[in-house]
Amino acid sequence: MSSADRPDLDHYFMEIATVVAKRSTCLRNQVGALFVKNKRILSSGYNGAPAGLQHCDQVGCAREGVASGTRHELCRAVHAEQNAIIQAALHGVSIEGATLYCTHQPCILCAKMMINARVCRVVYQESYPDDTALQFLSQAGIEVFQLTEKI
Repeated sequence: MSSADRPDLDHYFMEIATVVAKRSTCLRNQVGALFVKNKRILSSGYNGAPAGLQHCDQVGCAREGVASGTRHELCRAVHAEQNAIIQAALHGVSIEGATLYCTHQPCILCAKMMINARVCRVVYQESYPDDTALQFLSQAGIEVFQLTEKI
C-alpha cells in the first residue's frame, strides 16, 4: 500500500508524533517518533538526555553554534527514533515491518538502525540536512514519504 492510499492515517499518526515531541527537552529541535504496524502504535520516543542524566533544558546545549546535521557526538540527547527503538527493545516489541512516523527526517545514524531493524516505511515532516540518510533508506528498499502539510 503506497502513501497515496493512506493519507488520513499518515496525518493521524503524524499528529500523535507531534504530541510526543512536546515531551522533548532539546533546546534546538523538539522531535517525536512512533513505530506503527497494522494501525497499532508499537513504540514512541522523543529526543532527550539518557535516563537519569540532566537534560539540555537544565544544563544548556552542548551544540550551540554547531551546524544542524553535524557533530552528533556532541549532543547530550538520544534521538527520538533511537528512543522509540530502545523502548520497543526494552518491552520485547518487534518493529520489523513497521512504519516510522517522525516529526523530522531521520539522520544517518537513525537510518542505519531502522535498516537493521527491518522497518519498511518512513514518514516524516521536517527536512534535515542529511541526504545520505535518505540515500541509505532508498538503497535498503525502505519507502520514504515527506508530509509537506503542517500538522
